[in-house]
Amino acid sequence: MRIICGSYKGKQIVRDNKLTLRPTTDFAKEGLFNILSNRYDLSSFDVLDLFSGTGSISYEFASRGCPNVHSIEMDPRHAAFIRTNVEKLGFRQIRVVRDDVFHFLTICKAQFDIIFADPPYDMPYIEEIPGLIFRQNILKPDGILIIEHSRRIDFTRHEHFFDHRNYGNVHFSFFK
Repeated sequence: MRIICGSYKGKQIVRDNKLTLRPTTDFAKEGLFNILSNRYDLSSFDVLDLFSGTGSISYEFASRGCPNVHSIEMDPRHAAFIRTNVEKLGFRQIRVVRDDVFHFLTICKAQFDIIFADPPYDMPYIEEIPGLIFRQNILKPDGILIIEHSRRIDFTRHEHFFDHRNYGNVHFSFFK
């Protein structure tokens, strides 16, 4: 696993084999961040990374200059892994919060330009995530929500859906 672009481009993140994770592939990350970098100036964006896992997406946003990145991860081993890498790499703009995403969303008072969610592909109720986020009003008015998911999930009928991209087995749905 590596950081694709930005000021930390090429930095390797050594994955702990004891962690049971499915990190976003480099191919998919590169595609996603090409889209985002061509549409937005990320250097002023506040980002919320839900179901952070290895922290890979948080590192990418921070490397591209996002001033505030909140990385939410419930599993204590995964959160500790992210914290260790944040310290090793010297990311001052990443805040790691160990909490259940659904609980965090009910208490969050901040708003974000980008919310990225990468829930476990087999998680029940994955289809409810966009509705919950929009009801909680934590996305800024011009902000976007991105959900990573498997091919078996179809968000195209959601009222806030506006785009879908896939990179191999990785699918991204975009909402605003």
